[in-house]
Amino acid sequence: MYLRKRAFTLIELLVVIAIIALLVSILLPSLSKAREMAKSAVCSSNLRQLSQGWHLYADEFRDVSVPMRYSGAPGGIQNPANSYQIGNGKKYRPRWIATMGKYVGLFPFSQPSTTDERQEYDGKVYQCPAASDWTDERNHAYGYNYQFLGNSRQTKGRYHNFPVNRTLIRNFAETVLAADALGTAAGLPRRERREYSNDGKHFAEMGNHSYSLDPPRLTDRSDRGSGDTGSPRTAVAPRHGGRANVIFCDGHSETNTPEKFGYRVLPDGAFVDLQVVEDPPTNRFFSGTGRDDDPPDLPR
Repeated sequence: MYLRKRAFTLIELLVVIAIIALLVSILLPSLSKAREMAKSAVCSSNLRQLSQGWHLYADEFRDVSVPMRYSGAPGGIQNPANSYQIGNGKKYRPRWIATMGKYVGLFPFSQPSTTDERQEYDGKVYQCPAASDWTDERNHAYGYNYQFLGNSRQTKGRYHNFPVNRTLIRNFAETVLAADALGTAAGLPRRERREYSNDGKHFAEMGNHSYSLDPPRLTDRSDRGSGDTGSPRTAVAPRHGGRANVIFCDGHSETNTPEKFGYRVLPDGAFVDLQVVEDPPTNRFFSGTGRDDDPPDLPR
């Protein structure tokens, strides 16, 4: 006597497929969130590693904090005085993060150039996984608290705020050193922002001049953004699930919303600059004193 093998009916097969689809729909958001958390963790680790160089630089230079960028001497690339050692060679006017990297042996470029000021960072530690294409040294993923820690721009031959002694910082654990940065697009409504451009120069482009990070509260006498006339402000980039990674001067990192670090955002998405709002931005975590101090005035 032969037994008849039982096969799946069409309805049973459809039920199994529906169950699998349901499980996938439940699991995918969890997997996506896990990937985002992993990217954020790598980003925080990058900032922590590089931040060690901030202290080592100050140890070597009589307690002076790293400048946002070395000022330019006359002659540009033709003047050897504009090139600085960053560990594996000399670089034309390196930005703050390349200067710090030298001190922890994390070299930013495989071949640093004395004639190119728009190189791309090669070192993986210089790349935020959530913005992995933001590698241009000018339009970079990480911005520096330059206004309070070392604004080496000049007006009429005078530094905006440099040198800054490390000993002036009263509470390292509550003073932002650097963070995920959005660039000058932060000062514009979301609808006006443009996609990131590695070699871009337009104020509306994401990441434009993002190596400089403005504090939450600016004044009509302070520096802002790229330093050019008409530049919008810069701010942190909440690229990790609506949160930004921030490294403090004591070396610890935090991941939180821009508002937790003192920023305020308008309904259209633009970060508050000089607008009057009910709950104004505060520089408490940027000033180094623990107070809501004004950023330094521009030289007059």
